[in-house]
Amino acid sequence: MKIFPTKFFSLAFLSALSFTNAQFRLSDEKATQETQNLYQNLAKAQRKGYFIGHQDDLAYGVYWKYQQGRSDVKEVVKDHPAVYGWELGDLELGKTENLDGVPFSKIKEFIKEGYRCGGIITISWHSNNPITGGNAWDFSNTSIKSILEGGDKHSVFLSYLDKIADFLADLKDDNGTPIPILWRPFHEHTGTWFWWGAKSASDEEYKELYRFSLDYLKNEKKLHHLISVYNTSVEYTTPEEFLKRYPGDSYVDMMSFDAYQRGSVDEGKKFAEKLDVLISAMNQAAEKHNKISAIGEIGYNQIPDSEWFTKVLKPVFDKHTFSYVLFWRNAGFKPGNNEVEYYLPFKGHPSEKDFLKFYKDKKTLFEKEAGKMNLYK
Repeated sequence: MKIFPTKFFSLAFLSALSFTNAQFRLSDEKATQETQNLYQNLAKAQRKGYFIGHQDDLAYGVYWKYQQGRSDVKEVVKDHPAVYGWELGDLELGKTENLDGVPFSKIKEFIKEGYRCGGIITISWHSNNPITGGNAWDFSNTSIKSILEGGDKHSVFLSYLDKIADFLADLKDDNGTPIPILWRPFHEHTGTWFWWGAKSASDEEYKELYRFSLDYLKNEKKLHHLISVYNTSVEYTTPEEFLKRYPGDSYVDMMSFDAYQRGSVDEGKKFAEKLDVLISAMNQAAEKHNKISAIGEIGYNQIPDSEWFTKVLKPVFDKHTFSYVLFWRNAGFKPGNNEVEYYLPFKGHPSEKDFLKFYKDKKTLFEKEAGKMNLYK
């Protein structure tokens, strides 16, 4: 891992300060007023701190599932996360549940609930492979030309987008107003584990995929409540590497990456150093292109370090400016994998006190604070 000198981080920090004073504009000139308001308020909120998110927070926790009003986060800090993450994988196949087993009807209900409380909604899509018929992790294709315009699998891909568009179009509040969505498609594209990744799609093919998909949703399906989030994995150390597959300013509103700590607790220092490099490079790219930045996914499964939030994450986060960080899901026991998965503490977990301390930090923003900010007005 390449470690940059102190001067690099000082410049990155000063850059982050000017980053908060930039003027931001959505790529979609027809974006709804609520979507424009959210985008501007996300930019303003960066001056105060960063919103905390959690994947599938309202749907289930480590020891429960579909119990109205429950949330592992709320039971620890007496507050909900400010950002709610949801997944649409398998919707394109016409299934009633996503790839994690959550009914799409419930996802719609949870999205509306989070929005009513002033929360922020972000959606990812682990699309099945329209070329091979496999899942998102089937990277056996060596090109994605066949699903792009003129390709023999293009109609299959269009049918996928049609189903996604129908779902997104139905996300409306009680007055029929579209709910703004942070749309994070084809994520972790710099990795090799997805069919749209670096092993299975060239840089130019990926850019074309991103552009076509967004144009289709906006121009053909008339969806103007999407904030487009460009999302890499960790295969970069410089702004140039981060932007290698960037589809362009007219297609991106936010920049982000996903990063997870693996291995023993002793790896925490190395993870923090890597995280520092990742945020610094991303923020330099974001400043150059006048975009908001975020951490699309993060976590340390089962949180074996009882002070991970305040001793590993917080010192790095305090050095930088970004809009939100989304912790991955508290799936609990997964019979298919014979493993337990969770990324935020639940009541009684050893890291509960540390997360409560993290919650009380002035820079971490949860739902109560998000609600007071009136992000959509």
